[in-house]
Amino acid sequence: MKFTPIEPPRVFDVGAGKKIRIKDCARIELQPDEQVTFVVESGGEYDVARKSWGFYATPSLNGRLASFGWRAALVKNSSGKFYVFLVEQGKESDFQAYIGSEEQVVICWLSSDDELGALEGRMSGRS
Repeated sequence: MKFTPIEPPRVFDVGAGKKIRIKDCARIELQPDEQVTFVVESGGEYDVARKSWGFYATPSLNGRLASFGWRAALVKNSSGKFYVFLVEQGKESDFQAYIGSEEQVVICWLSSDDELGALEGRMSGRS
């Protein structure tokens, strides 16, 4: 793994009306079969693992991700762009306020066996 801090951080504005300021703080270069883990104050963890073909962008959606205190959501913005967001358990009201202010909608949650099974059924034509 190669870690390169960006000092000072690159700062840019995003979102509806460019009201959100982001600070780009570092670059992390992974080799295949290396992983980094991000940790938040509450103790929740988020892993990203590199493979020769790309990345595991999340731990298993209905397994380790949930056990680390996260829910995944497929979200669409007003420009038709889709995103996968990870919502920290207990922060759902903050998330709802954010997507409302950014004119985004949850297409579906991707975190429980029931939610993923329903999506699988729709995608395979079984539901």
